[in-house]
Amino acid sequence: MKPIKMRNDKWLKMITLSFIICHLSFCFSACSEDDDETSSEYEDWEARNDVFFAALEDSLANGSGTWMKFKCYSKDPSFSVGSNLDYIYAKVVPTGYERPTETESPLFNDSVRISYEGRLIPTASEPEGKIFDSTVFGSYNLRTNATRRMRVSSLVEGLSTALIRMHRFDTWRIYVPWKLGYGSSDDGSIPGYSTLIFTVTLYDIAAEGYSLPNQVGVN
Repeated sequence: MKPIKMRNDKWLKMITLSFIICHLSFCFSACSEDDDETSSEYEDWEARNDVFFAALEDSLANGSGTWMKFKCYSKDPSFSVGSNLDYIYAKVVPTGYERPTETESPLFNDSVRISYEGRLIPTASEPEGKIFDSTVFGSYNLRTNATRRMRVSSLVEGLSTALIRMHRFDTWRIYVPWKLGYGSSDDGSIPGYSTLIFTVTLYDIAAEGYSLPNQVGVN
């Protein structure tokens, strides 16, 4: 009986080893396919983002007065020659909320309370653009969005450039070129050369040294 038992043990070991090899092969194959899909999703990413951002100039020229274009706050406003990547584009988003008349805008060192949703440009698997950060649960709604307290100076240049021109309860869709966003290097789930598309509502402003209210009410 001993030889039979030895042969059975050997056979079981061979089956186990074969299973492990097959499992590892499948894992490597699946990982490779995932890598290929990710690579394909962001293929020619810099060029695609540059084309997308350049087309916004046409939207500005052919659109209504709700489109706006601003040079980055850190660029010399008197120097008109430069790249379109020194600018952001923004568009007013109708929310159905009649905001009170406001004249105050945040300063660079102020704190703000905002709700926002940040997306990349559309891709094959994400036709509305992949969400990379958000305070929104479900659809964008001023009455149900969560909010976040932030210092204007701590944000990417493109978003800071927009915020210092907004007023309380403004909601804008802001298009930030990679140069005024996270640059040419990957940042977490954001590939290098990514245009950032933010939908932002500004709820409140606090000057440096002052605190923001804990609650934001929108009736």
